[in-house]
Amino acid sequence: MSSDPETTEMRQERMGLIARARPERLAALMPDLAPHDWLRAPEVGAVMVRGRIGAAGGAFNLGEMTVTRCALRLADGSVGHGYVQGRDKAHATRAALIDALMQGPRAARIAAEVLAPLRAEEAARRSARAEKAAATKVEFFTMVRGEDA
Repeated sequence: MSSDPETTEMRQERMGLIARARPERLAALMPDLAPHDWLRAPEVGAVMVRGRIGAAGGAFNLGEMTVTRCALRLADGSVGHGYVQGRDKAHATRAALIDALMQGPRAARIAAEVLAPLRAEEAARRSARAEKAAATKVEFFTMVRGEDA
């Protein structure tokens, strides 16, 4: 097991990062799949996406989204789960493998070789998107007119 205890928030952040990663990039960073046994082979299904209007609005069913999920166990007994948007079974498998590997002695290596580049690329994408949005920002101001005084 890893020497540092992982919090639920850390695992959620990591699983979200892997799920948002581009499948081809994840495959390039992690081309070899560790031997494993399936607890739940990759399967495609749908989940209901809920939305909310405004901060105080009631939740409503927005629509369905296709997801792929799987669960596996490594030889050391570590169990990993993967949930990704879409129908990519290989992406879900890699997500589950990373989840399982992060619970064992290879966690530091996976964090450095796979997760760190994904975090950097995601931060760059978000920054570029924010810069693009900031370029279209319009500043409105009101001038005081004589009759308003």
